[in-house]
Formats: sequence, structure tokens, C-alpha cells
Amino acid sequence: MRDYIVSMDLGSNSFRVLKYDCVNNQELGEFEKVVATADGLSQSGNISDEAIQRIVSAINESIQKLNFNASKASCITTAAMRKAKNSSDVLKTIEKETGAKFQIIDGDKEAELTLLAIKEAIKRHKFDNKKFLFVDIGGASSELVIVQNENVLKKSFDFGIVTMSQSQNPNISLANARKEILDFIQDIDLKDFGFYATAGTPTTLAAIKQGLNYHTYDKHKVNGTIISKEDLAHYLELFDKLSYEEASILVGSRKLEFVITGVKIFEVFYDTLGFENSIVFDDGLKEGIVLDSLLSIKC
Repeated sequence: MRDYIVSMDLGSNSFRVLKYDCVNNQELGEFEKVVATADGLSQSGNISDEAIQRIVSAINESIQKLNFNASKASCITTAAMRKAKNSSDVLKTIEKETGAKFQIIDGDKEAELTLLAIKEAIKRHKFDNKKFLFVDIGGASSELVIVQNENVLKKSFDFGIVTMSQSQNPNISLANARKEILDFIQDIDLKDFGFYATAGTPTTLAAIKQGLNYHTYDKHKVNGTIISKEDLAHYLELFDKLSYEEASILVGSRKLEFVITGVKIFEVFYDTLGFENSIVFDDGLKEGIVLDSLLSIKC
């Protein structure tokens, strides 16, 4: 039995790592960096050489910061690698350069693992966990999970902040996203459901609402933050006025165009699902990987 487990989540925009103490059930450290895995994917169909280098650099940086053996980590990657024609070669290169061996999971598995983390977060904050739904807005896909007691409905949508930003007509893409969501929920009554959100866009907005920025980000302050539809409109207006320097302070290395697209996707979910407010959690796939490992006694 290992003393700790390391989960690595290579997303379509961000790379996240969590080192977890299995004996004392506590976090030992975490790492996050924007690597923009899906940047240019819509045009070329491939993960670019530049993205590969960013990923390798981020993984090696996380190893140095958290002190772990990447070959023993639980490594998951999602939509960008699912879509890329060169994903097999990319993952071989990453393993050769870092020791990390990534597994590509489908949208259902991604939603399932994230659900583990969201359930734990809801329990931790003592919210009602009998009827709720959450959205996970990623770089190349977005997941919607609806939970009513033991019944779970989940859908992975083929749009995200990076790929939609780089589509030929983002407005048409947003309209198509709206239709896809409406088609999925058309026979579902979401009255009295709790609405939660995770991933980079919601957590960035929650951080700003809490008076934080990229450099002062604190997930403990972000967790449980309420974001309203009015907040979304306010932040879209704010981002439109920011200079490059001001944007860098707020969102760091995240491309502002990706953040803006993320807010617009978030708005579509609010409108189609019929909610005025959501509660944001930083918890996501990397926490879900750890919880799944603990349940499977892999630790």
C-alpha cells in the first residue's frame, strides 16, 4: 500500500495535479497550469508541437514542486486527446519525456469521476444532495450531470471554451450548443434542483467575485461562491474593458478570449436549464480520480 496517490488531469485547456495522503486522508499539495492542449485543434485536427512542449514542461514542473514519481501517478486526459488524430504519438512523447502514462477517458467516465468530487463537495458544505445538477465547462467538451437520488443522467457535449473560440462562427456554435442542451433536458423537470458548476470559467469568476486574482487564488474561498446570471453579464462587460495587463492580473495565462467564450457558454447553460444562480466548486476531475482510487483501494 502506498502512502500517497497522485492524480493528474490533462484537460483541453488546463493541467491539474493533486497529491493526496492516503493514510491521514488529507491533501499534500496541488499544481495547476494552463497548457492550452486544444489550441489550434479545431483547425489542424492535431495537438500542436507547442502544446506538447507546454504539457511536458508543466508535468516536469509539477514533479519538481510536489516530489512524486510520475510513472506511478493516476493520469487521465480528456476531450482534446479524444479528438486529436495524433493523440497516440503525443501520449508516447509525454511518457518518454516525463514518465507519466495517460489514459484517454470518454465523456461518460469524465462526468462520472467529476460527480464523485462534486458529491463530496456538496456533502462537505452541507448542501442538499438529493436533487442537483452540475456543469463542467472544459476546453474541448462540456459535461452536464443531473442527479435525483440514485438516478443519474449525464451528457458530454462536443463544445468547450477553446474549440468554440476557434470555430469559424462562434455565434452559430453557441446557438447549436443551446439546441443540444435543450434536446437533452426536454423531458426533465428541473424544479427544486440545486445548480453547481466547476472548472476554469466558473472558478475564475468566483475568484474575482471574492476579490481574488490569478496570483491570490484560494480554492477554499472560491468553494461555495454563488454566481448569478447578472454576474455573468457584469463580467462580460468588465472583460471587454480590460487592458492586456489588467487581464493578466485577473486571469493569468488564460487567454481572455477563452474566458469570455466560457462565460458565454455558462450563460447558455443558465438560460436553457432555467436557473438564476449557481454554486461554484473548485473540486473536479483530479479530486474524482483520487476518490475513485480510494474506493478501489488502489492507494
